[in-house]
Amino acid sequence: MVARIYDPRRAAVYQRLGIPTVASVSWTSERIMRRVLPDQPAVEWTDASASISIVERAVAPGWSGRRLSELEERKELRVVAVGRLGSALLPASDLVLQDGDLIYVAARSEAIAELDVLLAAPGSARH
Repeated sequence: MVARIYDPRRAAVYQRLGIPTVASVSWTSERIMRRVLPDQPAVEWTDASASISIVERAVAPGWSGRRLSELEERKELRVVAVGRLGSALLPASDLVLQDGDLIYVAARSEAIAELDVLLAAPGSARH
């Protein structure tokens, strides 16, 4: 069973009650904005409690040639998939990131901004 909801505020309430929902207005608006403003960071998925999100991010040039483990070691995050050359990979920690990779990261929702800072300044991930 899935509830289709037109009011995004009600969708959030239904999700917190554990009822799977599709908020068609929010979903459609987000998809349109992602096409109009493709450079803006987007959230792919958020759990019903809004505590964990999965986001898609492009690998910044400074991360090319570095191991995925360097990205994961300093923050509460997990890279759950890597998009490379039109295919998806389930990454191992020894995977070396390449220019043009897309990473799909599961992280605490409040830590997304920290993730973006880390991705923009790869030197801060080294010990």
